[in-house]
Amino acid sequence: MTTTLRPTGPERRAEDGARSRAYDIRVNGRPVGRVRLAADERFGPSVGRIEEIVVDEPDRRRGRATVAALAAEEVLRGWGCRRVEASVPADAGPALRLAAALGYAEHNRTMGKELSEPPALPAGSVVRPVEAAEYPAWLEARRAGAARFWTDLGLPPEEAGRRAGEAHAALLPRGPGTAGAVLRVLVHRDTDVGTLWLALSGPPASAAHVFDVEVAPAHRGRGHGRTLMLAAERECLAAGRRTLGLNVCTDNVPALRLYESLGYRATVHHLHKPLL
Repeated sequence: MTTTLRPTGPERRAEDGARSRAYDIRVNGRPVGRVRLAADERFGPSVGRIEEIVVDEPDRRRGRATVAALAAEEVLRGWGCRRVEASVPADAGPALRLAAALGYAEHNRTMGKELSEPPALPAGSVVRPVEAAEYPAWLEARRAGAARFWTDLGLPPEEAGRRAGEAHAALLPRGPGTAGAVLRVLVHRDTDVGTLWLALSGPPASAAHVFDVEVAPAHRGRGHGRTLMLAAERECLAAGRRTLGLNVCTDNVPALRLYESLGYRATVHHLHKPLL
């Protein structure tokens, strides 16, 4: 039997080089599923994404998804992509096993937690808002961290810095006065030891999201990261939000262990693979 991809419509292109196209998975001409591909607009045409692979139930467990994924990679190579990415829900066990078998590695993951009661902060620890005079230095440090994240994913440093600046300008258009943005400083026994950036945007029933937790280097290893997360949960519940999410790089083992110890569980795994 021959498994192929057949386009279901014209390719879509954008001015920045981004492109996308949908395909049928066909076995001897018979449709058995679908694939959707894109050149990731965050990086232009050099990074592709497998947005979706679905095999119809009667044709599962016959290797169709494996062949479709390999065919999708060939399409992306033809587009000039040098890396392919995919995001897989944590409860999609077969898809995660397929990705691992095909050589995909996790770069980062989305995690979440359902909240109940506001936790108490440790004795001697309080949080206060980031003051206007502190904001420029705080923002510059956050931009630098975001730029490092993009650089690690393969973006040139200059482009990474530009995109980090654009992202923060969009997320915090009014600085510390941006609606839904919670910027806090953790103070432990009269000393500033870390900062928190929490987003409460969206309707009241939507999840809150931790954009950044940072403990000053001189104060790490003393539990302040945990305290910042407890403060985030308190802020979330005070705003009527019952779900808190975050994103963490897989190689940040201390952060992963912290979040897991607090009850956060993976919801989506973000994977990548070089296209040689």
